[in-house]
Amino acid sequence: MENHLLYICMVFVLAGMVKGVTGIGLPTVAMALLGLVMPPLQAAAILVVPSLLTNVWQMLERRGLYALWLRLRLMLVGVCAGTLVGGAFLAKGDGRAVLGAALLLYALLGLSSWRWQVRAGQEPWLGPLVGAATGVLTAVTGVFVLPAVPYLQALGLEKEELVQAMGLSFTVSTLALAVMLAGHGAWQPAEAGISFLAQLPALVGLALGTRLRARLEPQLFRRCFFITLLLLGGHLSLASG
Repeated sequence: MENHLLYICMVFVLAGMVKGVTGIGLPTVAMALLGLVMPPLQAAAILVVPSLLTNVWQMLERRGLYALWLRLRLMLVGVCAGTLVGGAFLAKGDGRAVLGAALLLYALLGLSSWRWQVRAGQEPWLGPLVGAATGVLTAVTGVFVLPAVPYLQALGLEKEELVQAMGLSFTVSTLALAVMLAGHGAWQPAEAGISFLAQLPALVGLALGTRLRARLEPQLFRRCFFITLLLLGGHLSLASG
């Protein structure tokens, strides 16, 4: 893994920058690029610390966290349960095909004009199902976005509230992933050390992305982001076939 140290640092600078501009994307970009050179399980172990740090930062940027927790707690409990259940699939292949498929689906959703709307009466039963599905995919691929992000976008939250909600969801997903990896002996000293090291380039990228946010056209950047994920997802899917 030491042979890939420079590559890992460059990946987290880029992933942090994407998150700084869009509010999402650090785990997705990191897993997509790290998955090119290592199994997703190993990449997920490296992801833990930088993902946790940047998402806690995003989660605490504004007030109103407790109200969001009350609204989303059933979904977040589902995330934890789904991640623990998804850990049972760790031994079945290296997960690259599933990671590639998840990236392809997320990219296609991001590039489409399809929009989902969740009514208030659906949240008590739909939230836990979405959380459980997100947790299973988190355990298998290390990516936290599906179906959590489309669900959160469908709740009709204000822009800054949505960013905070995603930070809360990703924080819980990261903690659940860390517990699952530790329980399966997948967070070894080497991965833990590189994970702590990776927080530095991730924070540099986050700071750069935050400064770039005001200068870039958000829609154009998001389109380029999803096209890149589409290409990476396709490559991972074909390479694992």
